[in-house]
Amino acid sequence: MESANIYNIKIPVFEGPFDLLLHLIRENKLDIYDIPIAVITGQYLEYIEMMKELNLDIAGEFLVMAATLIHIKSRMLLPPEEESVSEEQEDPRLELVNRLLEYQTYKDAALALREKEEEWQNVFRREAVTEKDENTEEAEPYLFDVNLFDLIGAFKNIFEKASPDVVEITRAILTVKDKIALITDILETQDTVRFEELFTEDRTRIQIVVTFIALLELIRLGLVRAYQEKDFGNIWLINPQKNLTETPS
Repeated sequence: MESANIYNIKIPVFEGPFDLLLHLIRENKLDIYDIPIAVITGQYLEYIEMMKELNLDIAGEFLVMAATLIHIKSRMLLPPEEESVSEEQEDPRLELVNRLLEYQTYKDAALALREKEEEWQNVFRREAVTEKDENTEEAEPYLFDVNLFDLIGAFKNIFEKASPDVVEITRAILTVKDKIALITDILETQDTVRFEELFTEDRTRIQIVVTFIALLELIRLGLVRAYQEKDFGNIWLINPQKNLTETPS
């Protein structure tokens, strides 16, 4: 029988360890030039463990980055060398910060090119509005793509609130394929669905995991797209094959 722990999801190649680090820096509202390496290392390792539990196909560079962070952390814990006390020592984080800044520059450039391409291809992207819609008191939100780590962060919040009870996996528990069918049916009848709404019927952690893996598979196949109103705001799930005309509510 198929269950969550034997279903593998491959991470998109454009989302790697630098994306995860930048996600954590944004989430914690940190100064990229002064990263609290102990905090970031701990959270990075938590995400790696969560990805392993979900059976995500973790590329080797994620583990290399984990080793790099641990090495930097250990260097910062060591007392300065006696002969270098009077000299200004190089910050162990400097190389990592420079690589993050360089990666962010390329990432921003790639995003700008992608947005231009989508405009020309007339792919759905809701434009920002400055005037209020005549049928609602609030302006329509500007939606932008969500990355894997935004989704894992939202999943982590739901997972930690779920019942920790260990249950036996039986045929009564829906499989990943069952959940894929359910999510597909929901998005056939609704233009948009909030991320949290997918988990309202899940009562245990294993059910939550199965639902999340089903969602990742649908996103990977291009059958669902995930958007966000702002950094760490509400996540909306949209069927890209439907023409969205209504504002998410």
